[in-house]
Amino acid sequence: MKAMSTIAVYPGTFDPITNGHTDLVERASKLFNKVIVAVAASPKKRPALSHELRISLAKTVLGHLPNVEVVGFDNLLTEFTRSVNGQVVIRGLRAVSDFEYEFQLANMNRAIAPDVESIFLTPSEKHSYISSTLVREIASLNGDFGQFVSPDVKRVLQEHYKTI
Repeated sequence: MKAMSTIAVYPGTFDPITNGHTDLVERASKLFNKVIVAVAASPKKRPALSHELRISLAKTVLGHLPNVEVVGFDNLLTEFTRSVNGQVVIRGLRAVSDFEYEFQLANMNRAIAPDVESIFLTPSEKHSYISSTLVREIASLNGDFGQFVSPDVKRVLQEHYKTI
């Protein structure tokens, strides 16, 4: 059952988008009328993949979901959320260790934008240990990471680390 006219924003660097991210977006798409996957530029994080490529991969991977839109952003999450008329920010929690940081972030966002709610979702158990950082590490060492990402993401990462 979807909340009436609710736009949810799922922000992240998505460097790269993993099966865990996809799982969360698929479940969120059943809860909200529209889910905007907001790919952060995040230059301070020094992403391995360009902002444009991360956006493109997310669009490819999530293209089967009619109520999901993928866009890039490079400003404050609260400003971006308001600019797309979002009422909810979705944050993923893989483990208890994620909670403290995410709780702090949610409270900061609430202080800046009290009209925007934060919702925490957990991935299914089979995806709970997947992180973009670990996927990049395995890919950079020419390991088998195909079970953690879509075939398109696998191909792009293999090409990326072949050229480094």
